[in-house]
Amino acid sequence: MRTKNFTLYFGARTISLLGDAMMPVASALAIGKAHGIAGVGYVLALWTASAVLVMLFGGVVADRIGARRLMIGADAVRVVTQGVVAVAFLDGAPPYALLLATASVSGMAAGVFEPGVNGMVPLVADDPQRANATLKIAEAVTHLAGPALAGVLVVTAGPVVVYTVDAATFLVSGVCLLLVRVAAPRAEPSDVLNDLRRGWEEFTARSWMWSVILVWVFWGVLVIGPYVPLSSQLIGADYGWVMAALGLGTVLGGLVAVRLRPRRPLAAGAVGLSGYAAVPLTVALGLPLPLLMAGHLLGGCASAFWSVMWSTSVQTQVAPDVVNRVNAYQVAGSVAGMAVGQALAGPVTALVEPRAFMSGSALVTAGVVAALLSIKPVRRLGRAPHPAADDRLRNCHPDLVGQDLHDPPAEDVRRVPR
Repeated sequence: MRTKNFTLYFGARTISLLGDAMMPVASALAIGKAHGIAGVGYVLALWTASAVLVMLFGGVVADRIGARRLMIGADAVRVVTQGVVAVAFLDGAPPYALLLATASVSGMAAGVFEPGVNGMVPLVADDPQRANATLKIAEAVTHLAGPALAGVLVVTAGPVVVYTVDAATFLVSGVCLLLVRVAAPRAEPSDVLNDLRRGWEEFTARSWMWSVILVWVFWGVLVIGPYVPLSSQLIGADYGWVMAALGLGTVLGGLVAVRLRPRRPLAAGAVGLSGYAAVPLTVALGLPLPLLMAGHLLGGCASAFWSVMWSTSVQTQVAPDVVNRVNAYQVAGSVAGMAVGQALAGPVTALVEPRAFMSGSALVTAGVVAALLSIKPVRRLGRAPHPAADDRLRNCHPDLVGQDLHDPPAEDVRRVPR
């Protein structure tokens, strides 16, 4: 919070995340009352599919015109879509076709917004790791407050108010981003296919990155995706308390990541991620509520610490002119696995008992950690030098001006000066 730019960006992300966290509950209660459970499912599925569909193109445009501009535009679109739904509820149940159309447009706006989220952090913060940890804490708080706020508003004030408040969150986010001052990129003339190809080349050139995403697809299909549908059924009435413990653990993990700076961030993050096995394991064993909450507290802390280590590595190891495109590829890969897991959760229960599946998820978590640590580029990836340290080093060694300090030194730099 030492800089105005990061303070504004923190405000934009926090209020935007609050709006995102409100939507599932608002949709389930408001749309479900009018169009049933299937109606809610189709609206949310269309939103997710639309976001994934345009995400890669969002990364290309963000690298061309700047992530800030694209994110402001995406917020403006979502102000309109949520406002339209709010007005439609004035006359009772809105037409289902309208809900599907606004969900599709809103999802596309979210898809072009997301690739710039990570790319903005190095532009507005002088310490990306601490910034990511701070943003992770804010995300955990909004995931606790958003659903509760949406539920209270729907019950006490109705869907018109909840969708109006949701639209207002994106308006505030857009205004905060409008006040952020960062340099616009200087994009060379190119076409969309070449830009996508360049992003893919940058993504595949980093074996530590694509190998993590490959592992993460299995994690999404077998652990994260099925977790919410299955655990909510198994835990029952205490589900809210368990989710609160998970959110509190995420806050603690963010606080740990603020202070701890491992030399090998992905290796340390993978070791920390092993604690997430407690989440599906405690559900599978049907433990009492205090132990369930303790397991989710540990799991939230573990996943938050890994998330900060991963985000910081991507932001500091990828060139600024392609970081948004690379982010688009890695986010799309992660979300795709989770979406498949969500879709398969129902059919799987016809073949495997839910508690047995949760036990398998705990074993898969241990396997994911082992896989991450067995991949040499992931295990050996070091922490990128802090920008301020780079500047001090260049001031002490004029021969290093213009040199990329992440690469091995050039021959003339290694030469002993006369």
